[in-house]
Amino acid sequence: MDRVFLDLGFFQIKWYSVFILLGIISGYLVIRKESQKKGISQEFILDMVFYSLIFGIIGARIYYVLFNSSYYWKHPLEIFMPWHGGLAIHGGIIGGLLFQCYYSKKKKYHMLGMFDILVVGILIGQSIGRWGNFFNQEAYGRIVSLHYLQSFHLPKFIIKGMYIDGAYREPTFLYESIASFIGFLVLLLIRKNKKLKTGQLTGIYLIWYGIERMMIETFRSDSLMLGTIKVAQLVSLIACMVGLLLIIKSLKENKYYISEKVLYKS
Repeated sequence: MDRVFLDLGFFQIKWYSVFILLGIISGYLVIRKESQKKGISQEFILDMVFYSLIFGIIGARIYYVLFNSSYYWKHPLEIFMPWHGGLAIHGGIIGGLLFQCYYSKKKKYHMLGMFDILVVGILIGQSIGRWGNFFNQEAYGRIVSLHYLQSFHLPKFIIKGMYIDGAYREPTFLYESIASFIGFLVLLLIRKNKKLKTGQLTGIYLIWYGIERMMIETFRSDSLMLGTIKVAQLVSLIACMVGLLLIIKSLKENKYYISEKVLYKS
């Protein structure tokens, strides 16, 4: 598997970075389009996305290091070398959303209303970004046979890329990419509902991605662990519970996502 997209001699651009960038751009375009409909300052959106990415990367690295502490205790300098691998998507989401909470409050925008804007873009970004994991040969599953992969009629380059450490692996990165893309389309359709209330999209996102990740994680063989528990499944379960609470809470309120200016400065 060639991980390098462009080699300039003194500098290499890797496929991982290319797909992460494509995911970021795609997510931003979705967020920008919806925010324009809501009359939100595009300067605010650009700043929020930019800084959320920075804090998301920091969160993703901290999360990964914490659950690989035994390794980084012996190699502390590698904590500051994320390019060697080691960014966890759950940590990235947590870091980015925490900054968004702070920034929305600072600029006096409705926090849950902003979450509803963001989560649709986040899902398409996750879908595209998972292909970076493919080229990095990570986020893979259990050992399977060549015939098993061929039975899915996968393109040859995917089958070839799934040959890792002397064995063929289940392409769990692909499962998650497809599931996130379907979730993106579902949220786009739901968003058109004029009776949709503020916070419901965020709740649906948390439940969708939580269930998606819990199911796919059962096949993963490179998961972060907390004792005998897969951390991603534990966090996903918590996300589902929070999502359900948000939906229940939104049903008791009268703020509508479409018909009212929920992204007002309060």
